[in-house]
Amino acid sequence: MALAAATVPYELRFDAGRVCLDLLSTTHPVERLDSLPPLRAWITGSGLVPSGCPLAHADAPWLTGFRELRRDMGELVRGHLGQETRGAYDLALARVNDIARTAPPAPRAVRREDGTLVRELAGPPECAALLAAVARDAVELLTDPVALAALRQCEGDNCPIVYLDTSRGRRRRWCSSEVCGNRERVARHRRRAALSRT
Repeated sequence: MALAAATVPYELRFDAGRVCLDLLSTTHPVERLDSLPPLRAWITGSGLVPSGCPLAHADAPWLTGFRELRRDMGELVRGHLGQETRGAYDLALARVNDIARTAPPAPRAVRREDGTLVRELAGPPECAALLAAVARDAVELLTDPVALAALRQCEGDNCPIVYLDTSRGRRRRWCSSEVCGNRERVARHRRRAALSRT
């Protein structure tokens, strides 16, 4: 399971293969974006902003905006997987397209004292710009036939996480081998052990 160092206290995952899918993962097994500190950690951990980028200006409307975008993207992904009604899908698509129209944050390369270049933002990012970056990622995912063909829902018990299967042979079954895959292996071992005792 990929965890960003800044997000370990919040147990945020970044292993779904796309930033928009990583946002969807913040609902499982419980709501991860329940306050501003985990939202700030998610924004940084997802790579939307460079490490150290100030996000102190993020406030309650940011939390609402990210949760609403997550809801809409969930509708779209479930729609692609055949689990959503057409009306909900069309409304979510219109909202995501509208959010994607805003320009994402403008990056710039800044030279350090040692001569290496690092990525910074031209200024503190606005919520609408960060939402646009995630919405644009969702638009790219939904319009890319190769990526859509690799979209999978985890086969783990009660795991709703959706990810891109980029494994060789496209045989990945779980959102994470360390999480759901390990649970499945333990359950399989227990079943075999129980059968051998009978």
